[in-house]
Amino acid sequence: MTVKTVRARLAFGSMPLLAFAMTGFAHLAAAQAIDPLPAGISAGPIQIDRQAVTDPALRAIYAKAGWHGVWSTANAEAFDSVLADRTRHGLDRVAFLPTSDEQAATAAAGDIARTKAALDYATALARGRTDPTALHQVYTLPRPTADLAAGLTRALARGDLAAWFDGLAPQDAEYKALSDAYVAFSAKATVAAPVQAIPSGLIRVGDRDPRVATILEQLVESGYLPAPTKAVSMLYTQEIADALKRLQTDYGIAADGVVGPETLKVLNLGAGDRARALAVGLERRRWLSRTPPATRIDVNTAAAQLRYYRDGTMIDQRKVIVGEPGRETPALSSPIFRLVANPTWTVPKSIQNGEMANVGEAYLAEHNMVVRDGWIVQQPGPSNALGLVKFDMANDQAIYLHDTSAPALFERSQRHLSHGCVRVEDALGFAQMLAQDEGVAEAWQTAQDSGEMTFVPLPRRIPVRLLYHNVYLDDGGKVAFRTDPYGWNDPIAEQLGFAKASAKRAEAQAIDIGP
Repeated sequence: MTVKTVRARLAFGSMPLLAFAMTGFAHLAAAQAIDPLPAGISAGPIQIDRQAVTDPALRAIYAKAGWHGVWSTANAEAFDSVLADRTRHGLDRVAFLPTSDEQAATAAAGDIARTKAALDYATALARGRTDPTALHQVYTLPRPTADLAAGLTRALARGDLAAWFDGLAPQDAEYKALSDAYVAFSAKATVAAPVQAIPSGLIRVGDRDPRVATILEQLVESGYLPAPTKAVSMLYTQEIADALKRLQTDYGIAADGVVGPETLKVLNLGAGDRARALAVGLERRRWLSRTPPATRIDVNTAAAQLRYYRDGTMIDQRKVIVGEPGRETPALSSPIFRLVANPTWTVPKSIQNGEMANVGEAYLAEHNMVVRDGWIVQQPGPSNALGLVKFDMANDQAIYLHDTSAPALFERSQRHLSHGCVRVEDALGFAQMLAQDEGVAEAWQTAQDSGEMTFVPLPRRIPVRLLYHNVYLDDGGKVAFRTDPYGWNDPIAEQLGFAKASAKRAEAQAIDIGP
């Protein structure tokens, strides 16, 4: 036991708990015990050199402590325990606190290093380890705000570091489920043998192939087939193909039941790959506000899926078509402020000078288009690229939800096909639902019947969040995995300590010229 530990116990051994909490850092300064003491450092309160602390948050903590050290033995041990539990947040590959070999040469420097580590970890839990605005060209989703320096100060004074840190991460059921899955897959990855990649080559129903046994094993392990009750042959049956179609649909691959290159990329995923995706999924959720609007529309662009929440309850879910790779739908928070019946579509210059650069009068007439002031405008009607309804959103990216004149595309499992906007399945039905919920159903019906472009303002704006979550909870509460169609996971995973991996991207397909 060190001299400082003895002094700490003498100072606090008989002090009532309430008195300790009220005296705060005045007594913490007298109870420093970062053991052992570096050579040449005397026992007693650690003095902090003001010039050695430049970070504003750290300066606020030490100024409140009278420029004394802030870490008692008990608090230091509590923080060590907190850090040891960071696996459940997918942060176990990040070294927040220097190892013993890297410890600072003086007790003061060690105290500062520990405080910085505590703030860094608190920030990672409360707002994310990475900065989404630095990773994405466009990112307008609101992030959590909290005075973490003040929170840490209070937690140190009260001696409740564990409880404080525990309350910083998201507390919802989805985060908990992803956290549990990450812990499980991480553990499995450490003990399981590396996945033996299934060799390339097409397999169709009726083929005999030695790879069938491995494919069947993967489908059983992933829950797409029950365990076989008899010896497995090399025959690729229709039953196996049907199970593979379900996997292909889930991962946004053409659901043809054929074992091809894209399907093999998914079949060859191991526990470590899934742990990596889960760590990124946890990080993306830490970026988000802990109190999303109770009434909102969430569009998951990675899964091409829309969910409508009303007063905190999901009341509708439907497929969407989102931006293709290279024309990604950005991560936005942007409200719907009005419905537009029978919209016109003003073709963006990027399309007018690109895909439509050489169209003539016959093409324009066939597609009900005219030229106005140098812009190509498509008139209202069923063939309009926006369909029969547009959901106007307030943002500077020209991104909005809308109907489509090509509804058959919703049957595709891979729906990253648009120029960036979000096409909604049965958009007319969805518009009717919103109009009914917002008390403008009669005005909406009149606007529809007019056949002309008509605006129907909503009495209140409906928040829309465009999210990118390729790991999430499905309708049954089960963790669902999707591909990383935009390749947005890699930069996050690397900052979380994972090795670089080639992202599975959706293939861009020139389906139409719609937004």
